[in-house]
Amino acid sequence: MKYVFILLMLTMVMKNEVRADVGHPVIYLIPGQGSDARVFSYLTLDDSFEIRYIKYAIPHDTLSMREYAQVLSEQINTSERFILIGVSLGGMLAVEMADFMEPEKVIIISSAKHRHELPWRYTFQRKVPVYRLLPDRLAKIGAQMLQPIVEPDRKNEKEVCKQMLADKEPAFLGRTIEMIINWDRHEAPDADIIHIHGDNDHTIPIRNVQYDYVVKNGSHMMILTQGGELSEIIKAFIR
Repeated sequence: MKYVFILLMLTMVMKNEVRADVGHPVIYLIPGQGSDARVFSYLTLDDSFEIRYIKYAIPHDTLSMREYAQVLSEQINTSERFILIGVSLGGMLAVEMADFMEPEKVIIISSAKHRHELPWRYTFQRKVPVYRLLPDRLAKIGAQMLQPIVEPDRKNEKEVCKQMLADKEPAFLGRTIEMIINWDRHEAPDADIIHIHGDNDHTIPIRNVQYDYVVKNGSHMMILTQGGELSEIIKAFIR
């Protein structure tokens, strides 16, 4: 009788494992530098997907992009199947995670797969690091002043954009700016990465980007301002 019970328990475990394997993977959403989970407010995916949000902590001032990705990866349950979707800085971190984790897919939006897809100003600041002369609080003030100029499309969700940036700690902004400027990745990883980019992105201009899907009139904030359209594109990739 004891062996029958053990056999029954093993059968139930195996069924549960099969059921988990055929189910949808968990989707982890990684926001951008000046945003948080609110940037995904209009992203609508199949209800059968479980959505989890990666939360940022202020990185140590010596952390590289890869090291910060390793810190944030502790929020991901690797015993489950999972997909990473990252926006802007979140996309760069997702690319780094793809090197040492095994996501089923990585989707990056309004982002870069390596430093050569970033605009020239980052290369310039790496060679001439004037940003180090500014205290973190001035970096935040500068970001708040430049946001409506660099990304005028944010007017469609002005209050949300303003509040997300206002809620950021100056130290987080200052240290992640340095992290992006000193990003030392020179090529994309050997992973299933899908790059969605807008042709009207002023923060990371499309001219430097090797994309898989281009969004017409898409800005750097298109995940928020064109959330419906982005949802349909993402659904096609994760089916």
